[in-house]
Amino acid sequence: MKKTAGKSSVRYIRVAPDHAGQRLDNYLMAALEGVPRSLVYRLVRTGQVRVNSRRVRPMARLEEGDEVRIPPVAVREPEARTVPDSVVGQIRRNIIAQTEELVVINKPAGVAVQGGSGLSWGLMDVLARIFDACYPVHRLDRATSGVLVVARNHGAARQLSDAFAHHQVERRYLALMQGDLPAGLTTVDRALKKIRDRSGQRRVIAAKDGRRAVTHFRRVEKLNGYSLAEARLETGRTHQIRVHAASIDHALVGDQLYNRQPAPAGLKRMFLHASSLELPWPVRRCYSAPLPDELTALIDGLRQSSS
Repeated sequence: MKKTAGKSSVRYIRVAPDHAGQRLDNYLMAALEGVPRSLVYRLVRTGQVRVNSRRVRPMARLEEGDEVRIPPVAVREPEARTVPDSVVGQIRRNIIAQTEELVVINKPAGVAVQGGSGLSWGLMDVLARIFDACYPVHRLDRATSGVLVVARNHGAARQLSDAFAHHQVERRYLALMQGDLPAGLTTVDRALKKIRDRSGQRRVIAAKDGRRAVTHFRRVEKLNGYSLAEARLETGRTHQIRVHAASIDHALVGDQLYNRQPAPAGLKRMFLHASSLELPWPVRRCYSAPLPDELTALIDGLRQSSS
């Protein structure tokens, strides 16, 4: 049974130097351990959380000495999450690089970065079994495989978060798209907005009143009615590649949310793989991960059928 502590009184916390530059929502998730992220956003949105007596957005960056008002809230004790030993072993084998500042992982498809929402564990729970501390600085969809970086201390989290926020990280993906994508570079510059559809499901749509999003697609190979393409992100919005691909009538193969076409026989996941990630800090370096075997096998099959 989940235990719930009583509501605390209002707290006023001064931001310490090692938290300077951290996003407010991430700061609150640590300060209110056990509180759902949705409640944290609601507290900020309704003005119950304030920084220096002012209302701010959840993504606002904190500065040393800022005063954060945290309202009374019932805090659940964190649930014990049991991660299978086999998964811990798999993630260990999938570590691409590790330093004192960061860890780079080839994330398997089907593994969410965070637990919750019906999931008993996430990648961060696995990493907690391997390292003393890890902090997420960006995300990959659960269905997406490939290169993902996490910070190992607050200072690294601040540096990496700033690099992503200022578009200093180059992210490239490999995607299989429906139809014949035109040769050359196809740039999609369409704002994206999160909504709930009539069934209550969360999704993202292209909308003029959304947040600006830019994706560059480049066809790598034509494959019997499909296009293997490289996608380069200029911004990093939720489901950005998936929605931009669907918006130009070349939805990602296997995408059950944005593609109505059936996936090729044998494909049991979405064909989207984060193939490379170039970081500017602590030294400029590019990390890469090869296509998983199941995606390579599909490409080989399509090549044979089109020859």
